[in-house]
Amino acid sequence: MLGLEYRLRYEFRDSDYRRPVDTVDEPLLLRGRAFAYVRNRFDPFRFGVEIQDSRRLNSQFPEDDRDVNVLEPIQAFGELYFADGLGPGRTLSLRAGRFAFELLDRRLVARNEWRNTTNTGQGLRATLGSPRDPWQMELLALRPIERQLHSLDEADRGRWFYGATLDWRRWSAVATLQPYWFLLTQSADPGDGRERRRIHTTGLRSYATLGTSGVDYDVNAAWQTGSDGERNHRAFAGVAELGYTWETRWRPRLSTQYVYATGDARPDDSRSGRFERLFGFQRPFSASDYIQWENLRAPKLRLELSPSKTVRVDAGWSRYELDSTTDRWNAAGLRDPAGQSGRRIGTEVDARVRFPVGGHVAATIGYAWFSPGGFTTATRGRSVDSNFLYVEAYLNAFR
Repeated sequence: MLGLEYRLRYEFRDSDYRRPVDTVDEPLLLRGRAFAYVRNRFDPFRFGVEIQDSRRLNSQFPEDDRDVNVLEPIQAFGELYFADGLGPGRTLSLRAGRFAFELLDRRLVARNEWRNTTNTGQGLRATLGSPRDPWQMELLALRPIERQLHSLDEADRGRWFYGATLDWRRWSAVATLQPYWFLLTQSADPGDGRERRRIHTTGLRSYATLGTSGVDYDVNAAWQTGSDGERNHRAFAGVAELGYTWETRWRPRLSTQYVYATGDARPDDSRSGRFERLFGFQRPFSASDYIQWENLRAPKLRLELSPSKTVRVDAGWSRYELDSTTDRWNAAGLRDPAGQSGRRIGTEVDARVRFPVGGHVAATIGYAWFSPGGFTTATRGRSVDSNFLYVEAYLNAFR
């Protein structure tokens, strides 16, 4: 199988709160991918490779690894694939190499498709079963990859990431269950200030569309234990979403969601309480790319429409607050250790439309407006609204 993708995105960012200065920035983000996967021909031996080139033009800010990662193999792996490895019709896949992939609801492990660069890991993966089976298990042991702007990426020799996830589909009419466990370890390195860390994440996700009722739900809860330097680590995060779809022409879906993640109340005590978001993506939390799954309380509303089979429209409202007033808003690099600036980060309203242009080309137009709250105004020193407009063209071709 061969694949080519190219994405071009123009962004207009006015008063970007991730930046320390109030200005207008108009970056042009370019990302190209080429993918090859050889299967069936040499079974049980298979292999795959994916090359990505990520660049940013026309920005007044220095390059960073969110946007720039020039000509990099984000996947390069060998695979042993057994169609009946677990019994008749039950597959077993063993892979070694470099991977970019997603698990669960992508909030803890994701390729990060919105961002111009991609999360990758290097090591071993085993997949037991397939999406057709009543159950499927994923096991992994990886070193996270450190992205370099203009040179080849390298595996982080000081960190390991282990995981096990299970998809249990026997009761899928009312609940697909996904119990999971992850372990992130980090060795101490006085040279760059890194402390020893050992963070266990244990969680359960449940989701379903309830028959023909039009009701769907998605609930995910994660508990963390372990150590962060000399401190004991105890944290929690959860997401609960409830939606309803009307069986009318445009199939409108209205959903409500609440997102929560603990913060670290006192950085100088013996307990670390900030939820570690691992390698998830932040796009579902904020269209402006402002919010991550840590130190957060966020109610959300969303409306989705399908005017035709190929056109999709959605819009949403979100309000963001700190869980701990003494902990950070990480994306903006803001913190009030005294906790005197309140907890309200701000409110966001966003909308987008996705549609085909023709052939293998699709486009997205989106806009997000952000109004800062008391915490943001006090710590950033400005109170103007933020505007984010983007236009994206996407080309894909597979064979």
